[in-house]
Amino acid sequence: MRITVLGTGYVGLVTGACLAELGNDVICMDVDLKKIDGLKQGIIPFYEPGLESMVKRNCLADRLRFITDLSQQERPSEVYYVAVGTPSDEEGFADLQYVLAAVRMIGQHIDNYCVIVDKSTVPVGVADKVQAAVREELKNRGLDQLSFDVVSNPEFLKEGAAIEDFMKPDRLVVGYPTDKAKEVMSQLYAPIIRAHGGKILYMSVKDAEMSKYAVNAMLAARISFMNEMAMICEKLGVDVDNVRLGIGSDSRIGEKFLFPGCGYGGSCFPKDVKALVGMAKDQGIEPIILQAVETRNALQKHVLAEKVRRVLGNDLSGITIAVWGLAFKPETDDMREASSQVFIDDVIKAGARVRAYDPVAQNSARRTFPEHYFSSGHLQILDDQYAALEEAELLVILTEWKSFLYPNLTLLTSTLRQKIIIDGRNIYDPAEMQQHGFLYSGIGRGVSLD
Repeated sequence: MRITVLGTGYVGLVTGACLAELGNDVICMDVDLKKIDGLKQGIIPFYEPGLESMVKRNCLADRLRFITDLSQQERPSEVYYVAVGTPSDEEGFADLQYVLAAVRMIGQHIDNYCVIVDKSTVPVGVADKVQAAVREELKNRGLDQLSFDVVSNPEFLKEGAAIEDFMKPDRLVVGYPTDKAKEVMSQLYAPIIRAHGGKILYMSVKDAEMSKYAVNAMLAARISFMNEMAMICEKLGVDVDNVRLGIGSDSRIGEKFLFPGCGYGGSCFPKDVKALVGMAKDQGIEPIILQAVETRNALQKHVLAEKVRRVLGNDLSGITIAVWGLAFKPETDDMREASSQVFIDDVIKAGARVRAYDPVAQNSARRTFPEHYFSSGHLQILDDQYAALEEAELLVILTEWKSFLYPNLTLLTSTLRQKIIIDGRNIYDPAEMQQHGFLYSGIGRGVSLD
């Protein structure tokens, strides 16, 4: 099929590259000239395992091309994916200006039936606005009778495993308005279903739009629930890791997304929970559970700084803290809503200096934190995880990268000024760390710093 993807961010670029890998003729369009020039040279603007080689391979095969304007297409496509950003506005609602600008652009260029696929996370009912915006552009061109369909096909990609999720999905959700649109989407995804199984869940467009928000809100709720359980466990001297196993072994619940930590981040959970809260309030519904999810997550991001202050005192002036992990999760360089931002802000405001290491997110972090943190010497980002330990009183774990799982305990002992580890992701065994002489505190592991 001829496919155009509008937006070369995380979702757009992964979608375009994977569709090209399936043999389609794909064009990715973005108004960011610098980004498009980089992509033409094989430069990927973010880190995702396997994506760079896939993009280069399909560009060489001429199945994947990059443009900055739809007028650069040789001919209109059969399917248009809209994968532009929908950031939260001041009230928590999804900002639709980029979506509507993108679909207006489509309306200015199509001259044959096509399916417009909303891949961006949008509130319920946005497909109607997309339909109206495209119809208005067609009317301006005198093409009132040209038919098209708007489909909702929300993405459920996990950063760090996006290609696997796209190519081997456990399910695809497709909200369709007509049988013709359903047939197009069936043909498009048939190679994936044939090769790897899975299923396509067909439903109304509004049902599909709501599904995306509901999934992310449920996963966020599980994380916040476990974080709250961890806080209770810590006070009672209970190891939440064993509690997690007890909960997860119940077939009605399952074991995924039950790992407590120092708060969730990224581009989806925080934004989508906020948007769902906004949608509920807009309908006169008080979203008690969703607001509690947000509140617990916000509080959780301050827990590690509180632990540091309990060990070293409220005034951290002259104290150096080592940090391992900056990205919001492993296998990505995404710093959006990362717990590291809150922790580093907290301890620097208390006077501390931070020496941080992340295997992938160094450059993203340098762009994320305020410049005065670096110029004042309060924040250094190192290229070696053990160099980050130098001059540090203690080590704080913020991201569960695999390279942190089995540390060189000899180097840890000889480099840290005090044998203290505060583990925000529970990657170490408390008993083992205590056996090696470390004061160790995780999240709800039943070990009190008092």
